[in-house]
Amino acid sequence: MAEAHQAVAFQFTVTPDGIDLQLSREVLKHIYLSGVTSWKKRAIRFKNGVLTGVYPASPSSWLIVVIAIMSTMYARIDPSRGMIDRIKTSLPFMTVQTQMVLSAILFATGLWLSFIFLLRYILKALLSYHSWIFESHGKMSFSTKIWLIYESFCLFQASLPRLPVPSIDDTIRRYLESVRPLLDDEQYKQMETVANDFKKDPAPKFQKHLKLKSWWATNYVSDWWEEYIYLRGRDPIMVNSNFYTMDLLYVIPTHRQAARAGNVVHAMLQYRRKLERGELTPLRALGIVPMCSFQYERMFNTTRIPGIETDFVQHLKDRKHLVVYHRGRFFKVWLYYGGRHLWPSELELQFQRILDDKSEPQPGELKLPSLTAGNRVPWARARLKYFTEGINQASLEAIETAAFFLTLDDEAHGYDPENIRSLDLYAKSLLHGKCYDRWFDKSFTLIVYKNGKIGVNTEHSWADSPIIGHMWEYVLATDCFQLGYTAEGHCKGDINKSLASPTKLQWDIPKCQEIIESSYMIAKGIANDVDFHGCLFNEFGKGLIKKCRTSPDAFIQLGLQLAHYRDKGEFCLTYESSMTRMFREGRTETVRSCTCESTAFVRAMEDESTTNEQRLALFKKAADKHQNMYRLAMTGAGIDRHLFCLYIVSKVMGIDSPFLKQVLSEPWRLSTSQTPQQQLNLIDIQKFPKYVGAGGGFGPVADDGYGVSYIIVGENLITFHISSKFSSPETDSFRFGQNIRQAMLDIRALFNLKEKM
Repeated sequence: MAEAHQAVAFQFTVTPDGIDLQLSREVLKHIYLSGVTSWKKRAIRFKNGVLTGVYPASPSSWLIVVIAIMSTMYARIDPSRGMIDRIKTSLPFMTVQTQMVLSAILFATGLWLSFIFLLRYILKALLSYHSWIFESHGKMSFSTKIWLIYESFCLFQASLPRLPVPSIDDTIRRYLESVRPLLDDEQYKQMETVANDFKKDPAPKFQKHLKLKSWWATNYVSDWWEEYIYLRGRDPIMVNSNFYTMDLLYVIPTHRQAARAGNVVHAMLQYRRKLERGELTPLRALGIVPMCSFQYERMFNTTRIPGIETDFVQHLKDRKHLVVYHRGRFFKVWLYYGGRHLWPSELELQFQRILDDKSEPQPGELKLPSLTAGNRVPWARARLKYFTEGINQASLEAIETAAFFLTLDDEAHGYDPENIRSLDLYAKSLLHGKCYDRWFDKSFTLIVYKNGKIGVNTEHSWADSPIIGHMWEYVLATDCFQLGYTAEGHCKGDINKSLASPTKLQWDIPKCQEIIESSYMIAKGIANDVDFHGCLFNEFGKGLIKKCRTSPDAFIQLGLQLAHYRDKGEFCLTYESSMTRMFREGRTETVRSCTCESTAFVRAMEDESTTNEQRLALFKKAADKHQNMYRLAMTGAGIDRHLFCLYIVSKVMGIDSPFLKQVLSEPWRLSTSQTPQQQLNLIDIQKFPKYVGAGGGFGPVADDGYGVSYIIVGENLITFHISSKFSSPETDSFRFGQNIRQAMLDIRALFNLKEKM
């Protein structure tokens, strides 16, 4: 999704320093630092694991083993085959009784730990089995059935295997296959020559370093991906990186702004507590394999801090306040009272006090958040110069250490069936707002509109959209079906009027006005160029696609290929985001959706001489190809993350690679992503069909391309979020939405399925 924008033509400067062992000292340094970071994370997780139970055993199991060994000793049975006696002889200066007890405890502990490590090894080996994902739907081999029985015991993070490094041969072969439909014969021959030259040299040198890193670090991709794709980017993160998530599509539980904010914030605090206590059930990929949960760790109390050369992500422990922005003023609101969370009614009172506050913003305060919307270097310099002492430092620290950021917006947005552009305006408001009323550096900004509608703007470096989507589903379900509202639309519960009022943050920033205004103008230029269209496709949905005996995602991706060809008259490099969370610290991988099979299908659809039977055969072949690529990406056999890491090694080693340079500079003119739906299944949409989410989206990726996010909502609705740039004469988001609609209908017609599910 939005990472596709950052992944094109990124550059950084390093100083190479090679040694004669054909290993770069600078690369080794990077690998070492990656490993140190990984080991620090492991230490923290190990500490948490001891507090909640030693996986896969528990502290009580250690005691049981010790008691069992001690019992056998007193029964004059030696289960250790003499090992306890050998341990006893190495324990001098003790009584015989003490030596016997201590040696038995040491042996029991060693036996217990050995059993744990054996179980972990077995579980990791089980989770490294991926043949199940390539089997036909509804068909399961005997080996997979046996595997599922054993795999059902794998419930914990430590079970997950490391992301494997694909072979150079496989990656080059799949890359050449992916670009074949985009190149003519001469261009392809040239690319093939460059790729084969790279495969011979220097690819083996680069691969050696990646293998080394994969052994040492937890994940050979994720830390470099976060640093070079996100944190080293110096362009604005607003629109270019951040993404948004919408409210329920058809329902507004209350039109009282303060009440909606009160319930939603309380639900978020409940979710944070569950997260910190480890009470959330791990999600499973396709309902089978547990997925990595490390990204959840930085959801709250997290801020991206600007730097001159690179930003960094600051994550803190539990914070007891949030910061609220309303009409240009900042307020600090405490979230705890008497050692407990504030109740929704108490939060409503606090937010209503802010809404009723008629004070004016201080000089420069109104557009202060635009610093986070502009270029990163001016913001970093301004932060160092104007926000490192006095009241500015204290106020900025309150924002950056807050649990999250809340904007009480003075506009009304949401879906209006009478206004075809209502979703467009709603999306643009969530994506960039007025360019100065969201704190784009916070892990997420909660936006509550004056009509009670809500949404979230999320900073991308710390996590991907399924993570925030998981929290969002919990919040919406808790808000509507657990907390609820009174008949007048207020939060339920008594009002504690003795609560201290929110504290207004103070600023002294007259000298910073020029930088603030400059950042605002840059951000405003970006926002004004965003052409957005929200398209509700309700002619059919997942229910009918299932009757076609094909994957809904493959169906939609082929529809997007057909729509794009009709829109521009050509094919383009297409980015579809896939996840790699079946591996430890996995994030995303790219599925290159434009294939020889998909282009053959699209051409057949546009060729009047081709019969529907021929088109249908080509469709099924293209859909099968797409599904296989998606499975490869999920199981660690993708193309782009491997090439990305090879490129990082080449830059650090100072070895120029024409092949990698060209690969990493290719623009993704069609960037797509599917928003996950019903990860928690807390709302029965069959029983409550109006309580469906609208999904979310991201800004345009290429200057002359489209960004498309879609969500398959239940059985009968698919929502598309389409972005492009007004400045490009080649794109029009509304037109592309109409092309998508017609393409989907034309594909359905191939199956002769006319009825609406």
